Amino acid sequence: MPRHHTETATTTPAAGEQARHAGVTAADGGLLLLRVAIGLPLAGHGAQKLFGLFGGQGLTATGKGFDSLGYRPGKLFAAIGGLSELLGGLGLTLGLFTPLAAAAIVGVMINAMVTVSAAHGLWADKGGMEYNICIAAVALAVTAIGPGRLALDHYLPWGRGGWPHAALALGLGGLGAGLVLAL
Repeated sequence: MPRHHTETATTTPAAGEQARHAGVTAADGGLLLLRVAIGLPLAGHGAQKLFGLFGGQGLTATGKGFDSLGYRPGKLFAAIGGLSELLGGLGLTLGLFTPLAAAAIVGVMINAMVTVSAAHGLWADKGGMEYNICIAAVALAVTAIGPGRLALDHYLPWGRGGWPHAALALGLGGLGAGLVLAL
């Protein structure tokens, strides 16, 4: 910073240069915590559906459950849901292709709300959609804010977040959910 009004700040690094060399902030750590706390359990939930891991039923039994919800063929839709949860959860956790991970998560949560939880109201203790709303909101918020420095997307164009990326995630997730619900 210049000491006198006539001096220039030629020795002070530009704001962009400072930002590139700044260390990991508490916000970066907080974003990592959110990504891991939502992404890993969601990925595990997908692994339950697909592979029967973590006490899950596996694809065949999950497919029968999807059949009972009106998804036909149930096994195909169980695979789509399981892959969306697994890949969306892992993508969110790693901060990798964050807008697409969020779109997968939003699509699955919309389907869960429409077919299961909305009929039970808002609160999770009655089987409502509270949990689904929270998961979708975190995925969209991380996309809007950006996944932070501790993400694989950090150096990629969509790794900074913003309204366009959040809108893309919401739009693709809504479109995917709409297509699945229409079939």
